[in-house]
Amino acid sequence: MSRSGVRPRPVAVLLALGALAYTAWVLELVFHTGLDPIQAYVSELAAADQPFGGLFRATDLGAGLLVLAGAVCALARCDRRRWSLLGWFGLALFGAATALDSRLPLSCAPTADPVCAARETAGLVPATHTAHAVSSSLAMVGALLGVLALTVAARRYGWWPPLAALGPALVALELAATAWTLTSVAAFQAGRGTWALGAGQRLQVLLVAIWLGVLAWSVVKESRG
Repeated sequence: MSRSGVRPRPVAVLLALGALAYTAWVLELVFHTGLDPIQAYVSELAAADQPFGGLFRATDLGAGLLVLAGAVCALARCDRRRWSLLGWFGLALFGAATALDSRLPLSCAPTADPVCAARETAGLVPATHTAHAVSSSLAMVGALLGVLALTVAARRYGWWPPLAALGPALVALELAATAWTLTSVAAFQAGRGTWALGAGQRLQVLLVAIWLGVLAWSVVKESRG
């Protein structure tokens, strides 16, 4: 048992596998998806009308459930200090919302299909578009809460040295990538282009996956120490 109270092996394995599944979008470099990774939302890969939509929905579901399981496992045994509880709750929210997100796919890809974008603007798309936006927002709120709070916990309580060392830089980069993504989304919704929305969002989710990997490594390293 580590000083943070979590069971190192199951939590680390679940988080590491969740991080790996959360980076499944890199398969677009291998498969011909027809979407521009610089411009398109990551979630458009999983849209109902996309050729590999089923694959990406499955990997999103797996990522969400794995992170949720890891966070719940940690919450059950962790040292119950404020930043620890807040951080693991944030990861649980992230995992649950990501899994839900995979069950609420977009019907089409608005950045690649002008007809889809016009229908979305006119409110003529299925209600899953709105539900997807809500679940995606909850997932990112949970991720930011987990990343920030557990990084603070690592530094304040003397836990997880690798995360304490690398966490602040990852938090700063994650906040910058989130600001880029939100600005690009606002520009796209205002009809001003995508502003490299896809690149910003891919950086955002990649940093979350890297942070999860660092956390998993830190949990194992602390228990061995």
